[in-house]
Amino acid sequence: MARTPTEQPQDDTPEGPSREDEILMREIDEAVRQDDTTAFFKKYGVTLGVLLTVFLAGMLAYWYWDSRVEAELERQSETIVSALDSVDAGDYPGAAEKVAPLVEDGSPGAKAVAQFLQAAAALEQDDKARAVELYAAIAADPDAPQPLRDLALIREVSTNFDDREPADIIAKLEGLAVPGNAYFGSAGELVAIAHLEAGNEDAAGTLFAEISKDENIPETLRSRARQMAGLLGVDAIEDVDQLLENEGVTTGGALSAGAPGQ
Repeated sequence: MARTPTEQPQDDTPEGPSREDEILMREIDEAVRQDDTTAFFKKYGVTLGVLLTVFLAGMLAYWYWDSRVEAELERQSETIVSALDSVDAGDYPGAAEKVAPLVEDGSPGAKAVAQFLQAAAALEQDDKARAVELYAAIAADPDAPQPLRDLALIREVSTNFDDREPADIIAKLEGLAVPGNAYFGSAGELVAIAHLEAGNEDAAGTLFAEISKDENIPETLRSRARQMAGLLGVDAIEDVDQLLENEGVTTGGALSAGAPGQ
């Protein structure tokens, strides 16, 4: 009697690739990658090489330029420091001579500082016209830093203030004579005096009062403005006790609380 063959159990789990198959697949994948890389560099290698060369050349040029600029700025700084040493020694003509090259080929900031020093030297030599000319040149230079231009404008006006019409002074400085401006104190005082000379006491008094209340302005200028405002009938004192305390006067609270018997 024939025997019925016994069926072998079937495993539903698919067999994974053999180790040989895995190795072959990795080799094929690596070969494809190498072929892709080779093809990429064949196609774009020249372009990449040019771009890399341009990039490196640009970086080297920038480093060279930066080192040259830094060296030049350092040289200009040393020149200005040397000129200031001459000013400290009272040698204004020597200071003006030292900074003369900076007026010709210095950076905008160095050029403006050099012109300030030359203007100071001119004033020391009683050459007011030359000083005014130098200050006006700084104020009109669009390349000069704005704070130096503003300061030069104030110095230009103050140097020949008596030779100017009040309207001219007001027109030149009214843009700086506003609270919040860095030069409000100096410009405001000049404009207030110009208003006073023009007979406009109300505008002068109001501006003096604003100056006296600005805590960012030096106390000497505020005190002077407070006195002028008072003379013009404008109350510039907000806190009497605080003012007297600042002046070193002890009130004991009498002014704020009222004196006994009043």
